[in-house]
Amino acid sequence: MTTTLRETPLAPIHQALGARMAPFSGWLMPIQYEGIVAEHLWTRNSAGLFDLSHMGRLLVRGADAVALIQEATTNDVERLTVGKAHYTLICNEDGGVAEDLLVYRLPDGWRLVVNASNREMVVALLDSLKTRRGYAVDVHDETFALAMLALQGPQSAEVLVPLVGPGLTALPYYAGEDGAISLPSSPPIPAFIARTGYTGEDGVELMIPAERAADLWNALSADERVKPIGLGARDTLRLEAGMALYGHELTPEVNPYEAALGRVVKLDKGRFRGRDALAELRQQGPVRKLVGLTFATGAVPRGGFPVRRDDEEVGTVASGTFSPSLRRPIATALVRTDAATVGTELQVRIREADAPATVVSLPFVPHHTKS
Repeated sequence: MTTTLRETPLAPIHQALGARMAPFSGWLMPIQYEGIVAEHLWTRNSAGLFDLSHMGRLLVRGADAVALIQEATTNDVERLTVGKAHYTLICNEDGGVAEDLLVYRLPDGWRLVVNASNREMVVALLDSLKTRRGYAVDVHDETFALAMLALQGPQSAEVLVPLVGPGLTALPYYAGEDGAISLPSSPPIPAFIARTGYTGEDGVELMIPAERAADLWNALSADERVKPIGLGARDTLRLEAGMALYGHELTPEVNPYEAALGRVVKLDKGRFRGRDALAELRQQGPVRKLVGLTFATGAVPRGGFPVRRDDEEVGTVASGTFSPSLRRPIATALVRTDAATVGTELQVRIREADAPATVVSLPFVPHHTKS
């Protein structure tokens, strides 16, 4: 049985640029253009342009929108003021992580940005809660009507200010607002401009009408400080920054306290999915923890590789890569709490050999996001 892959509005441009395309969460996406290491380092030093149109974008409005989001997610949306955003989770009833997402508070509603692989699940969950509770709310899937681009890197703001205005410099981290993007040879593009990111660098996400995606991509690409970046470098950037990837650091078998995300679980806000289990898990304390591992040299560890201390298995690698910034292999791993102390010497089994590893705190590379 052949499954047709979805394509973003920018797929023809990626192909024309010679990108290596591959399936990702049901979409045909660019993995790399000139190479992962080169794209990674360009983003760390200049401005990298990402097509994120595969990610789910949901608009929630109505009298019971707050109640719906509160019941579905772990963080407290009532604490968000208009224009601000927060990171949150959707957990199963047993406390395992079913999804991680961003929630933005708009003047007239809420925007949720979810993983491409979980978009349909999240929509179905919200619809189910709406029906079961009788909530007066509308959940609109904007994913195919909007494109989403991200510009990440220390020069991203300088590139964008001439197009969106000087107000961008005042937009704080984890905030978003409606605006317009002015292009030299075409009408302005209405946009939701958000200052979040997934690289550890300063950056902006731009949600615009899908039919204007090529106009914006081409305008940004014309700046010599900007290069296109694929999902390969996006993964190495986020791992250096110590940011979780659903399906690796976060799964239904991992709870927020194991993943060092207890800060986004607000048990005091009232009823929400998985609350009772999470309260018990917090009281018990985690039996394993997410840690960083560094390696002096050697092969690159991959997700699923066993982590050992002497002759005893104490955990599993969640994500591993070669760090272009540090010029050495790095990994995240879920390990027993007694093996999670910074400085602990462990081994990762790679191709029938034990690679020495040291537990370090996350992130591997300091963040340079806007304060």
